[in-house]
Amino acid sequence: MQFNSYLFIMLFLPSCIGGYFGLQYLGRKTGARLFLAAMSLLFFAYGNPWYLLLLLASTGFNWGISRMLLENVKEAGSAPSPGRDGGKRKAILILGIGANLGLLFYYKYFNFFLENLNLFLKQDLLLTRILLPVGISFFTFQQVAWLVDSYRGETGGYGFLDYAIFTVYFPKIAMGPILLHREFIPQLTEEARRRMDPENMSKGLMVFAAGLFKKVILAEFFAGPVAWGFSQVGLLSAADAFLVMLAYTFQLYFDFSGYCDMAVGISQMFNLELPQNFNSPYKALSPVDFWKRWHMTLTRFLRNYIYFPLGGSRKGKVRTYVNVMAVFLASGLWHGANWTFILWGMIHGAAQCLNRMFDRQWNRLHIAFQWMVTFLFVNLGWVIFRADSISQAKQFFKRLVCFGNMQINPGFIESFKMVELPQVFLNHRIMTIFLIYGIAIHLVMNTRNMAEAGLKPTVQRAAGTAVMLVWSIISLAGITTFIYFQF
Repeated sequence: MQFNSYLFIMLFLPSCIGGYFGLQYLGRKTGARLFLAAMSLLFFAYGNPWYLLLLLASTGFNWGISRMLLENVKEAGSAPSPGRDGGKRKAILILGIGANLGLLFYYKYFNFFLENLNLFLKQDLLLTRILLPVGISFFTFQQVAWLVDSYRGETGGYGFLDYAIFTVYFPKIAMGPILLHREFIPQLTEEARRRMDPENMSKGLMVFAAGLFKKVILAEFFAGPVAWGFSQVGLLSAADAFLVMLAYTFQLYFDFSGYCDMAVGISQMFNLELPQNFNSPYKALSPVDFWKRWHMTLTRFLRNYIYFPLGGSRKGKVRTYVNVMAVFLASGLWHGANWTFILWGMIHGAAQCLNRMFDRQWNRLHIAFQWMVTFLFVNLGWVIFRADSISQAKQFFKRLVCFGNMQINPGFIESFKMVELPQVFLNHRIMTIFLIYGIAIHLVMNTRNMAEAGLKPTVQRAAGTAVMLVWSIISLAGITTFIYFQF
């Protein structure tokens, strides 16, 4: 089920909110949490009921492994027991992490592995038709973090129902953010969060409306030229290629940050807080700064559960750079089974290393130059990220620097969806396109993230929320799925 669907907006979400707070009002606290877990499972099962069994099996398995890891820990928060049991607990942790990553490998990378093995060995091993379960990359990383925290003795105070909601909670199950137990589970038992809060409901609705508008109106406006441009790269002029590259930069941001805003807004309606996943990433002044702002919960996971265990920056410069490259290789692979994602991850890793090497010199440069170089680097990286293959990305870059042809292709202009705009805009399509590009640049550069904005309910914001909701809802037909659903 998608957030940007009539079924979700008109039926599922109101029923879920009403049932949850109705049970809380009747004093059925456990019943309310069971209801939330059941509705989350229904949300996940809507697309493919068979994968519900996979999620349930993963949840049960990881709960069992975490209990085994906690057996020799005297109390939640204490250090793991030394001595004979240390090796046993480490083996259990490796088994648990291995099982989670093995499941992810099978569903996401098995055919990619066979394809490359066929090329290397010049064989024709039969590929298997595997459908990727929604959200498997997100809930796998969250399960890995849960097991590591269990090994550290941090999860002993929770019951199975707490853990189950933490795992299957529907606003974040499909596309994150990637949660940590300590920032979410304690909220489930706080008395003040069990009563419907009109202010939280209104704030949540505002954030949800903003996220829905980002996806349905803004991201979809740029989806047409992106699909057009990458379907016929060989025909692009330099101007076409530049505008298509920018279009994907905006589409990806509005699409993914829109989802995360909706997840945060829905949770606020339930009086639950999710961490912010974006902090104006296109304002970044360096590659290091960009990853502090983009997909922040993934960056946090990679830092805390890969980079630090590898030694972080504590073992010398060379080892630090090796660790950084390992982290960004993992990031690239996490995004998808394609050499484009691996290359994209390695390029960002190399940029991080160069940024660290020449940090002093970089900081002496003018802030406008820092931003311009960073923004261009991110844009060029997104071309590799979006391309179907490395050869297509190379072809795109060739068209981008082919300055002999600066004409804008009529096909590019016609690829924009403008059916809902007044006729005056349709009569001046090129001006309208550049106007909306300008609006997009303004939004990504000048708006504050939802946490900073505060969003106190006002008449003006209520009117804006209503406009965004109505406009988005009447535009839902034909809207594509979220980009990060494939990850």
